[in-house]
Amino acid sequence: MPALQILASVRKSTQALNYFAHKASSGAPIRKLNKMKALKLLFFADRYHLRKYGRPVSNCAYFAMNHGPVASEAKRIAEESTHLDSRSRSYARRYLRRNDLYHFSTIADVDDAVLSKTDREALDFAWQTFGHYTEFRLRDITHHYPEWKRRAATLRTGRPRVKMEYSDFFDEPDPGYNPCHELSKKERDIARELYLDSETVANLWK
Repeated sequence: MPALQILASVRKSTQALNYFAHKASSGAPIRKLNKMKALKLLFFADRYHLRKYGRPVSNCAYFAMNHGPVASEAKRIAEESTHLDSRSRSYARRYLRRNDLYHFSTIADVDDAVLSKTDREALDFAWQTFGHYTEFRLRDITHHYPEWKRRAATLRTGRPRVKMEYSDFFDEPDPGYNPCHELSKKERDIARELYLDSETVANLWK
């Protein structure tokens, strides 16, 4: 992924995680959030925004892991991973700090210039719909979505992670689970085709 695109996904992911951390502990002296919970909330926000507006919020690379779908760059940000380039890591640390293996906290306000109005709509959807669940319940819920389920068999062979495709986000979860923006079959097919076309065009410029 080109450096500028990596930086864009890092900026969006940092502010999305920061947004959730503020939501999680409004009024508390330390705004701390469980990492796995935040990553699952970001998945639902990305799914919502992609289905409604044709692009994800974060634009992270997604992988299926045993604990559900994971946005790769966002995970590295929450963990302050050394796999981030120095510029991206420096940016993320202006807003977030890792507390321990499982939690991070916000240390600055959300940068309003990074998140669009529709980004915030998707983040609010994720928080209002799923924010009351524990990280383990959220993990279990994500296992009912097709983009993860299609990689489950490969994970059972011992692979630590399997690449996911955004085009699968247009498919429906198991009955009884929130699709993250309702679409008819015709609407899903059109939305998926438009997304794939936009990806083809974007790849021509890489």
